[in-house]
Amino acid sequence: MAIIAHFRHRLQPQWAGHEEQPMSTNDGPATEAPFDARAEARRLLRTSRWGTLATLDRRAGGPYASLISFAADVDGAPLLLISRLAVHTRNLEVDPLCSILLAQVGAGDPLLHPRVSLTGHAEKTEEPRARRRFLACHPDAAFYAGFADFAFYRMVVHGAHLVAGFGRIVDISPEDLLLAMGEASGLLPAEEEAVAHINADHADAVALYATRLLGRREGSWRVTGIDPEGCDLALEEERARLLFSERVTSPAELRIALQQLATRARG
Repeated sequence: MAIIAHFRHRLQPQWAGHEEQPMSTNDGPATEAPFDARAEARRLLRTSRWGTLATLDRRAGGPYASLISFAADVDGAPLLLISRLAVHTRNLEVDPLCSILLAQVGAGDPLLHPRVSLTGHAEKTEEPRARRRFLACHPDAAFYAGFADFAFYRMVVHGAHLVAGFGRIVDISPEDLLLAMGEASGLLPAEEEAVAHINADHADAVALYATRLLGRREGSWRVTGIDPEGCDLALEEERARLLFSERVTSPAELRIALQQLATRARG
């Protein structure tokens, strides 16, 4: 209850005598923002729902690729829900080394769209947060998540390779890809209650985050996860990523960050 008390205030401006900072404007010629490989790779981690999992075939020894549903842990590490009846799971039981390809394909040549390949090893996890975050991203998976042959896995990332267009091919270390969570330990226990509270009591603000700040379509958007950098939004099959202006590490800082976003959206 102490955690949820941080979110009892309405998500509206509460700083009397302090004017909202205007959104950035551009008075001169349009300039393209510098390419940020780390930010693009992190965006793919947070907004991808499906990916290709490559494991080492336990029988032939060669690569075996399969389609899997995908979600991200609070630090961005991949979360999987897979069945022991599947070939890829049996492969992981013999050798946990694996790779995951995440790609967001749109109109035109698929090779012109960004994708990131992750390498590492998969470990079975019974961490409640893994289950919660995965099912928030894939609600329909709740039907079979409790089956005896299904288990959650978390990928320990060894490295990443981003291809985001011509001249934008970058190797990314785990330290640059994943979020450091050491000083944000106070935020972790608050996440579940904060997500539930925001979706239940501030659905109007969440919708404004998506439509006015991110330019997405109207609908019943919901928050699926919160981390120090931002929050993940979902509407049916669509996913979006909303960044905070500053890193947050506590429930109090989170409340302020959400208030600031609501102020911008309503402005």
